[in-house]
Amino acid sequence: MLEVEDANLHYGAAQALRGVSMKAEPAKITCVLGRNGVGKTSLMRAIVGHHPLSSGIVRFEGREFGRRAAYDRARSGIAFVPQGREIFPLLTVRENLETGFAPLKRDHKTIPDHVFELFPVLNDMLGRRGGDLSGGQQQQLAIGRALVTRPKLLVLDEPTEGIQPSIIKDIGRAIRYLRDSAGLAIVLVEQYLDFCRELADEVYIMDRGEVVHQGPAEDLDRQDVRRHLTV
Repeated sequence: MLEVEDANLHYGAAQALRGVSMKAEPAKITCVLGRNGVGKTSLMRAIVGHHPLSSGIVRFEGREFGRRAAYDRARSGIAFVPQGREIFPLLTVRENLETGFAPLKRDHKTIPDHVFELFPVLNDMLGRRGGDLSGGQQQQLAIGRALVTRPKLLVLDEPTEGIQPSIIKDIGRAIRYLRDSAGLAIVLVEQYLDFCRELADEVYIMDRGEVVHQGPAEDLDRQDVRRHLTV
């Protein structure tokens, strides 16, 4: 579904990604782990088109994206849930969800039933402004908005950050459902190791802009792998 090949990315003179390669497959959760500032978010921004690569390839369903804009990638089936959620605080929950209509054809501009099945609280709060929701509810709204676009690939950047444990469990169940029942390819950036261990099929660990480990989720129990994640 997704292939990143030898990706390099710069912010001015600073290099954020150094020869990063990874892939994500349908009906699998690929988790990207690492300490703060190692390039995880930069990799996600490169995948979804928010920042161009200096060199390297992002390939989706066998087609190279080159420098295609983020909205073109959204139309191709990539949905992004950014770190910090970035919902529209003055729009209602319904209006926030409807912003996901942008890449869709006219006859697909509806909110899928499974959005409310996964996150019933959103259906209860359709008329409430997004900024009035709790942090956990806003995270559910951000994921729901991404699902409105009918994605084939869902990219989530630290969805558990600052979220209460009960909602983390709800989000985990939703991600598992989207893999097992909807067959999505999912790329999950996390620092919460237990959350990743419970969900991930494949794991990439980054350090200083490079991939320093790649393998199945079971590798996270190995001492030599865990040392890459200790502060």
